[in-house]
Amino acid sequence: MSQPLRVLQIVPSISLVYGGPSQMVMGLSAALAQAGVEVTVLTTDSNGDTGQPPLDVPLNKPVEQNGYQVIYFRCSPFRRYKFSLDLLRWLYVHAGEFDLAHIHALFSPVSTAAATVARQRKLPYLLRPLGTLDPADLQKKKRLKQIYATLLERRNLAGAAAIHFTSVQEAKISERFGTLTKDVVIPLGVQLPSPLPEKGLARAQLGIPESRPLVLFMSRIDPKKGLNLLIPALETLLAEGLDFHFVLAGTNPQDPGYENKILKQVQASALGDRTTITGFVSGEFKASLLQDADLFVLPSYYENFGIAVAEAMAAGTPVVISDRVYIWEDVRDAAAGWVAPCEVEALTFVLRSPLMDAAERHRRGLNAQAYAQKHYTWSAIAQQTIQVYQQILATHSNAS
Repeated sequence: MSQPLRVLQIVPSISLVYGGPSQMVMGLSAALAQAGVEVTVLTTDSNGDTGQPPLDVPLNKPVEQNGYQVIYFRCSPFRRYKFSLDLLRWLYVHAGEFDLAHIHALFSPVSTAAATVARQRKLPYLLRPLGTLDPADLQKKKRLKQIYATLLERRNLAGAAAIHFTSVQEAKISERFGTLTKDVVIPLGVQLPSPLPEKGLARAQLGIPESRPLVLFMSRIDPKKGLNLLIPALETLLAEGLDFHFVLAGTNPQDPGYENKILKQVQASALGDRTTITGFVSGEFKASLLQDADLFVLPSYYENFGIAVAEAMAAGTPVVISDRVYIWEDVRDAAAGWVAPCEVEALTFVLRSPLMDAAERHRRGLNAQAYAQKHYTWSAIAQQTIQVYQQILATHSNAS
């Protein structure tokens, strides 16, 4: 009997306050473990910005979780940047015990250093950039990222066995800094509670009438998410007399100033009386919101995948997204929702139609759920990932 694959997943944090990247690592790790892979997650105890207490977890020793192991390390000496010298020391000592590392995040010091250690220890690694190679994202702190890439990340990209993109569009537009590393495209998966909560629980908890369409935004409250497009679009539709209730679910522990600005803007506008602000949501209440929503809206300026979009689809909720959410072609081709350019007028126009047509919302919601069940299940994605791991190891073995 052949020995199972032994894989490291390395990520700066798996605290759920960081949203999609954390959910992805936990979902993938559980699915890989279910498929027979021995998975160990290396991460830090980071739990938000420097004002938040660290995760209350055992440190420096394996913790069993859903069939895989997690080893948490103290953020030190640079807690704000989710950095851990202990994690890197552990990796240097134990790298030879694993077949491959899957490293999540670029331009993050602990991930950058982990790739360097993996090369030193001759451990093949796959890099998942989390959208950080998108030209739009590279504009943020542009000069600093150019220096960082030149000194560190270019070498990490060049030394990777492959770069893991989550959509064809992300791979197409991403910057490689002149490297010729192989691309692989593996989408993300979703795991909602099964069975889903009884329909109507979130509405009842928030006091939203069944007759009123519920428009849900559930994501990090960040400038890239397009709230500056969504809020005026909804204000216009409300002024036209359309009846709906807006739920704004999310937070931003890394930029509370922007979050406060958005919340004040909504509360001071005509939307204030038709908006519920929930903050960060998780678990059954999150699943209830996704199921009770009539429309899920995410008009991001760039989104390498959009895990919340896939979750809404899995819950049977049609989506309205921008053409910068890089699964927009899947949504369009499956008739699982509506797609708009990143413009207020265009978004207003696209939102008007489903808000006026409950039957079409229902039809596209069913399409969305069927597509998600076929393409975004963790079991299917685990099999794709294992195939990529095996190809990498075969190539690495032949090159040795």
